[in-house]
Amino acid sequence: MDKEFDNLISSASQDEELDHVGDNHIGTSKETPLREDAFSMSDEDKMQKIQGHFKEIMETLGLDLTDDSLRGTPKRVAKMFVNEIFGGLNPEKAPSTSTFSNKYGYEEMLVEKNITVYSTCEHHFLPIVGKAHVAYFSNGNVIGLSKMNRIVDHYAKRPQVQERLTIQIVEHLQKALGTEDVACIMDAKHLCVNSRGIRDIQSSTVTAEFGGKFKNPEVRKELMDYIKLELGKENI
Repeated sequence: MDKEFDNLISSASQDEELDHVGDNHIGTSKETPLREDAFSMSDEDKMQKIQGHFKEIMETLGLDLTDDSLRGTPKRVAKMFVNEIFGGLNPEKAPSTSTFSNKYGYEEMLVEKNITVYSTCEHHFLPIVGKAHVAYFSNGNVIGLSKMNRIVDHYAKRPQVQERLTIQIVEHLQKALGTEDVACIMDAKHLCVNSRGIRDIQSSTVTAEFGGKFKNPEVRKELMDYIKLELGKENI
C-alpha cells in the first residue's frame, strides 16, 4: 500500500514538473529535440500514421467523421504537419545557403527586417506569430536577401520555443557567412498565452541573439534604430 502511495506521489510530482515547464514555456535544449530514428520513416508513412492517430483524437472528442466537412480533416492535418508546418524538422529541406563574394566592398550593417514568422509552440502545439529582424556585417561574403527569409522560415517550421528559434537562425547564418557578426531580434505573439491560460491578447515576446560586433552597445543601438523596435512594446 505504501509503495502504491509513493508511486502516486511521484507521478503527481512529475505531472507538476511537466506542467511547470509547459505553462512557463521553458526550453530544455538549444537543439531541437529529435530521436536518432527521426527520419527512418518516409514522409508518406508518417502522414498515414498521423492521419490514423488524428482521426482517433477527433472521434474521442465526439466528432462525427461521416460529416462531409470533417471526413477529410485527418488526412489534411497529416499532410499539413509533415509537408508544411513541421517541414523544417528535416535537414534535407534546409534552404541552400550559398554565399557570394562581397565584390562591391559594402562594409556597413545589412538588415533584413520584418520577416514574417509562423511557428508552433512545442508545449501546446499552438501558433507563434510575429516578425524577425536579421542583421549581419560581411566578412568578405554576402548571402542573397531571400535566403535570410528562407532560413527563418525553415527553423520556424518546427515545434519551437522562441529563444531556441532565435539562436538557431543566428548560428546558421554565422556558419554560412563565416562570421560571428550576426544578430536576430524576434517579436512574436504566442497563442498558448493569448488564447488559453492567462489569455492575455496584448502581450508579445521579444528575444534577441547578438554575435560578434553586435555585442557592442553602440552597434546594437544602430540596429534598433534601423528596425525602429522599442523593446517591450508591441510590434506586430
